[in-house]
Amino acid sequence: MQSETQTENSISFDEFKSQVLEDYRTAVTSRECSLLGRREVLTGKAKFGIFGDGKEVPQLAMAKAFKNGDFRSGYYRDQTFMMAINELTPEQFFAGLYADSNIENEPMSAGRQMGGHFMTHSLDENGEWKNLMEQKNSSSDISPTAGQMPRLLGLAQASKIYRNVDGIPAAKFSDKGNEVAWGTIGNASTSEGHFWETINAAGVLQVPMVMSVWDDEYGISVHARHQTTKENISEILKGFQRDEENDGYEIIVVKGWDYPALVDAYEKASQIARNEHCPVLIHVIELTQPQGHSTSGSHERYKSEERLAWEKEHDCNLQFRKWIIENNFATSDELETLEKEIKKEIRGAKHNAWTAYLKPTLKKQKELVAILQEVESQSSNANFIKTLRKEVSENREPLKKDLVTAARQSLRYLIGEDSSAKENLITWLNNFVEACADDYSSYLYKKEEISTEVLPAYSDETEEVDARIVLRDNFDTIFSNHPNTLIFGEDAGEIGDVNQGLEGLQKKFGEFRVSDAGIREATILGQGIGMAMRGLRPIAEIQYLDYVMYCLQGMTDDLATLHYRTKGKQKAPLIVRTRGHRLEGIWHSGSQMGGLLNLLRGMYVLVPRNMTKAAGFYNHLLELDTPALVIECLNGYRLKEKLPENLGEFKTPIGVTETLTEGTDITLVSYGSTLRIVEEVAKQLMEVDISAEVIDVQSLLPFDRNHDIVKSVQKTNRLLVIDEDVPGGASAYILQKILEEQNAYRYLDSKPQTLTAKEHRPAYGTDGDYFSKPSAEDIFEKVYGIMHETNPNKYPKLR
Repeated sequence: MQSETQTENSISFDEFKSQVLEDYRTAVTSRECSLLGRREVLTGKAKFGIFGDGKEVPQLAMAKAFKNGDFRSGYYRDQTFMMAINELTPEQFFAGLYADSNIENEPMSAGRQMGGHFMTHSLDENGEWKNLMEQKNSSSDISPTAGQMPRLLGLAQASKIYRNVDGIPAAKFSDKGNEVAWGTIGNASTSEGHFWETINAAGVLQVPMVMSVWDDEYGISVHARHQTTKENISEILKGFQRDEENDGYEIIVVKGWDYPALVDAYEKASQIARNEHCPVLIHVIELTQPQGHSTSGSHERYKSEERLAWEKEHDCNLQFRKWIIENNFATSDELETLEKEIKKEIRGAKHNAWTAYLKPTLKKQKELVAILQEVESQSSNANFIKTLRKEVSENREPLKKDLVTAARQSLRYLIGEDSSAKENLITWLNNFVEACADDYSSYLYKKEEISTEVLPAYSDETEEVDARIVLRDNFDTIFSNHPNTLIFGEDAGEIGDVNQGLEGLQKKFGEFRVSDAGIREATILGQGIGMAMRGLRPIAEIQYLDYVMYCLQGMTDDLATLHYRTKGKQKAPLIVRTRGHRLEGIWHSGSQMGGLLNLLRGMYVLVPRNMTKAAGFYNHLLELDTPALVIECLNGYRLKEKLPENLGEFKTPIGVTETLTEGTDITLVSYGSTLRIVEEVAKQLMEVDISAEVIDVQSLLPFDRNHDIVKSVQKTNRLLVIDEDVPGGASAYILQKILEEQNAYRYLDSKPQTLTAKEHRPAYGTDGDYFSKPSAEDIFEKVYGIMHETNPNKYPKLR
């Protein structure tokens, strides 16, 4: 609906008038969608509605300054903007409300997110990058307030990298870093820590970011006086304003109903950010929210009569209408005619979207009714089947759930019966459920070959070095061979990370590719997400596993869900590098694994036992598209390992275990630093005639895709999982995988057991570690106890 940016000075009055009226058409179209969308929620056709009414005019101004190659990271009220850049039609708006799972009808998420969450497609039908410079781009929205902010920083930083680093293949991603990342947020959400961390980081990095704050004075029902000091975000951010001596922000305040001022403000912001790589904050004030926060409540309950009257008068669409008439762009009658025409169009769009949503289900309904009629004629329980058939056939607006429920319930009346009709029903049900699985459960992970293994190569002259050298030299090779790869984090640059795994690499590859970051984990992660969405291959370093908690919201709500919630239309192949396990004390204990496994589905979680395995994971991940968390062993950097000769080439397989010691009496499963203790105990167990098979999990997500552990249990008939996580954490996850998915229970002669750390975080010091986490003696006695129970004569009670 919106043409490329043109200023009033560069075009004729008639052309400018045409643009103004087209903008008004877009504003009214968006408003009518909001009004009718709310009614659809209240009738039950849509489940929830959160709309962009009251924010139309500033979004039109933003769209005018938004160019091909730019990216949006926004707020769930930006429907007018998406319409203005021709990426959202009214039909698609309503398809989103109805949760249409056909991505052709609902390209924003294929029904996987509620309405108001927008995106554009970065990937083609084969999952390959489209040319992002030929389109206007929007990263996929998320609901958590301010969650869009860290990603916004990375989208902006990508332009800085493309402008300053030579040799990166950039044709599809950047024109010399001239792209702007545009963020939007509600005024109340600026109270969130993610907002402040991102604002600070963008000022430090000086990236081309324009941040719009839509200010209607409320956050749901809570007034700004409870949200923001001085009730004014731009006022308290004045210290960020740049001056002649210091970098910072350009801060612009503009009224949200003043169309010409908004157009000027956004054009100015675009030029500053695009040309100077200076971040800009636009505080859009005096906005309204005509329908309240969402369909879950009414703003009449918490706004005064005076406020409601003010909002009615200062509605941005109404003020825009007055301005059009005052400037002789159109008469009131002409606008009224246009408004009536738009209302009719929106009603038609709603009808078309609902019809398109129902069409495939109605087709399946006819199929099911015909099958049930056939079943009815062949079943001794015909009356019960008939009742279900009538319920299905009389449902004028069936959901997929209704059809599947009826089919499954019908099968209860066919227990013990055999007929061709029953087989047809089962086939129909299985096929339909499989199709629904594609609609609602596909694309959590990209389909890619991850089991490939390339072994490290050694010769007779191979030297043993500190394990950190393996990582350092492998990263050196990676950065030499992959110009779009970069790494950043606390202490990652000048000193080469706290464990010297990046020693000297900043000096060799420059500060843009090997860089330090402030103590701000949420935005370190966000930098990685945004840059990965723009074709770079970032490695975000979080100094210790415990600090991952600071960026966990972004990992679980944004990064891990991206491929899923876009149904494979966006990707962010970010590698998150951290270190943990077996260090002494509460704060570096590695006891968060169970939580990470629950929250990071959609990412790989990899737990290499040494630095060679870790390096192999990095080499492998750079060829893949799924984001990953790699947890290096914190106490392994000074241990000796052989330095491979094929640096950058060897690969650790993902989702594949490794048997380190073969045995016949019991299978011991572990990972990470604890594995070294398990290996030592396996040697000690041989002294009492116990043969233990030791298996390194290597990869927790995904887990043992070849089901090699059950093959070991089939041989040993006993299983012990050893883990330094809390009871019920990662060990419980591992046990569930082995017993339930691999059916290892069939081969067990003894109860499967776990040996974990205590429920509390480990105490400090060597004794604290010994009495908090599994020790060699704990493991030995646990295994011996299992064998004692099996054969008390051969293995008398130990104590």
